[in-house]
This record gives sequence, structure tokens and C-alpha cells, in this order.
Amino acid sequence: MVTSPDLFDLPYELRQGVKYFELVAEPVERELLPGLFIRGWGYNGSIPGPTIKVYQGDYVNIRVYNSLPEATSVHWHGLDVPNNMDGAPDVEPTPKIKSGCYFDYHFEIINPPGTHMYHTHFNVAKQEMMGLAGGLIILDPNDYVDRDYFIMLQEFAVKGLQMGVLKSGSYEVDPLNDDLQFFTINGRCFPFTSPLPVNYGDVTRIRLANPAMKEHPIHLHGHQFVVVATDGNEISPCARMRKNTIPVASGETWDFEFYANNPGCWPLHCHIPHHSANNMTKEMGGMFTVVKYK
Repeated sequence: MVTSPDLFDLPYELRQGVKYFELVAEPVERELLPGLFIRGWGYNGSIPGPTIKVYQGDYVNIRVYNSLPEATSVHWHGLDVPNNMDGAPDVEPTPKIKSGCYFDYHFEIINPPGTHMYHTHFNVAKQEMMGLAGGLIILDPNDYVDRDYFIMLQEFAVKGLQMGVLKSGSYEVDPLNDDLQFFTINGRCFPFTSPLPVNYGDVTRIRLANPAMKEHPIHLHGHQFVVVATDGNEISPCARMRKNTIPVASGETWDFEFYANNPGCWPLHCHIPHHSANNMTKEMGGMFTVVKYK
């Protein structure tokens, strides 16, 4: 089963064969590092939002409540849904969800198992960089891996914190500022990110998703991995690449798998140097976690 470290799964109710979910777009305070919070926008109290898990063939109804001070929408990134459910209201026959209102997105999951995202598709330059995104996983009932982790990559600029300084407090996200200071894995910065535990001999899958602005070349130490899927689409075994670094561009998802046969505490991190720091301080930080086993 897929695990999203430091996040939670969105619950649902099954009513007459339909899975009913509820998402609330709202202001969120997220703790990136102990005592250091950002004030952004997220879903159900979380940045990124909770992970939605479904199966191919499911009928879903996702009610999105807008508790933001402006209109919003939700786009089901990579899913083949009807045009009026796709969530891009400036060009599609799908509504903007006004502040204080809600909209029911309803559709059948017709895509095969894979890794996808959901995110705002209204005033995106501001809203996506405020944090409005989450993971959507189409599960495989016949999956074979021993460990399966979902990781969302995001980055934030904040107001009121000088570059090169870390100071406890609560800081407002500055979504239109390209001088980014914090690079997160599932809404946290190292060393506050949770490790990814595995056991010796495990076949482990890592699912990477990037809804934001910068590319992130993700590198795993001590192992080679096989790239098995991209954008929710399985890669044919004869076309799979063996790598140890995979660049994840904005809008992409990538799945890779490795065999846990080299015990230790192994870094998994963005290889762009500035992205492995917390507000340009010298200690290791940012978009960084570890795979641990004996």
C-alpha cells in the first residue's frame, strides 16, 4: 500500500457504489522545520493536501469547498475526465468555485494504475505557489512491491525572513517571488522530513510528483534504480532505464524501484545545491530525506 510520509490519506464514504470525498481549500499553517511555520493555502489543513487513493473503475464524487478569500478550482492532473470536470475554468466548461461555495467533481477513474496529482488551475501563478496541490494515486490491486512511498516536491518563498537566517516564527508565503528559500518533501524540510524505512531485500517504489515551478533532479545514494513509470503511465520493461538520478520537471510524475541490498542510511535528495539548504544556511536541509535499513 502507498504511504505518503508526513501526510494523510483523504477518507471517503461509499454510497450506492460511488466513493464520496471532501476537499476543503483553505488557509493553512504548515510547520516546515521545528518552530518555523509558513502561512500558505492547502487542502484539509495540509500543504500539500491529503493523498487521494482510488482504483481503476471507481466512480468518485469529490466535493471541493472553497474557504479561500478568492475563487479557485481543482484540476485532476493526468486523469482522463470529461471536459466539464477537468477544472480549468478560464478555457473549459467547468466553473470557478467562488469563495464560500462548493462544487462536485464526479467522474469514473478510467486510467490504469499510476501516480497523478491534483492542484488548483485558477490564478495558478499565485495559488500553486501558495501550496494548493496534492497526490492522487490509482492503486494496483495486484501490486508486487514491498514498500511504496509517495513524495510531493514543492518550494516556497516567504516574507519577513532574511536570506541566510533561520528563525522560529510564522511567515507568510510570497507566491510571486522567485527567490525561493525553502524546498520541501511532503511539506517539510530536512532534517524534519520523515525517513523512508525499508527492510533488507525489499523491492521499494518511490513515486515523485512536482506540481510547482522548478525542476528537481532527485538522486538516491548507494543504489541504482529502474524507472518504471512516468506521468501515471507504465514504461515497457524493454524501455526502462537504470539510473540513480531522475530530473522531475514541473507537472511530471516519475516512479522508480530499487532493490534494498546495501544497508545503511542513504540520502535521497534534490541535487541542485541551493535546494538542499534551508534558506541558504550551511547545514544540510531542504528537499532531502533518507532511506534507512540494516
